[in-house]
Amino acid sequence: MKLLDFLQKENIPFHNLGLYKEAFTHSSYANESHAPIHDYERLEFMGDAVLQLYVSEYIFRKFPQYPEGDLTTLRSKLVREESLSRFAVELGLDQILYLGVGEEKSGGRQRSGILCDIYESFIGALYLDCGKDEVLKILKKTIFKHVKDLDSYEDIRDYKTKLQELIQADDRKSVNYRLVSSTGPANAPTFVVEAVVEDMVLGRGEGTSKKRAEQHAARDALKKMAKK
Repeated sequence: MKLLDFLQKENIPFHNLGLYKEAFTHSSYANESHAPIHDYERLEFMGDAVLQLYVSEYIFRKFPQYPEGDLTTLRSKLVREESLSRFAVELGLDQILYLGVGEEKSGGRQRSGILCDIYESFIGALYLDCGKDEVLKILKKTIFKHVKDLDSYEDIRDYKTKLQELIQADDRKSVNYRLVSSTGPANAPTFVVEAVVEDMVLGRGEGTSKKRAEQHAARDALKKMAKK
């Protein structure tokens, strides 16, 4: 599917087509291009912030009986990497993605971390170009419609929230996540992260994104704590 076809199919009243092309441009494609073009990282930053706000607002109003902890857990389930990558596929964003040759051959179009990124960058571009109302239309087609059927995402586990709740049950401390290393090429990095409480390392994990590495570090910490 071409980018223009997608925007027309979704009835998006776009003004800046270039902004959306940037939203779907992976760093591997930008690096291989002979012309100076931007990848999606800045728009991903914007989209992440937009999602946090509008998803929070939606569930806050929809579930007035939920305490803060339940709202935080629900939001986390909706906007984590595994969820957003599925929503990206639902919209067909994986078919619009601009990838470098090597990244394409290595399966980048199906990589969860990249799919999550382009969902966020697309939301960032949509917000900047069209505003809140158009963003909400997309969220209703993807995130909001899954609020009540999260049980279908049984493979998704929020280890970070579980670890934080366990730590706070004994003491009001916070778990921090410390980046240990980032290796590999820019288009296929591997991050190593440690889950830390007051300089005590509870667990370590690695992943193709910082978010995934943090979840794996929290999972490692929970496993170690369960053995004690």
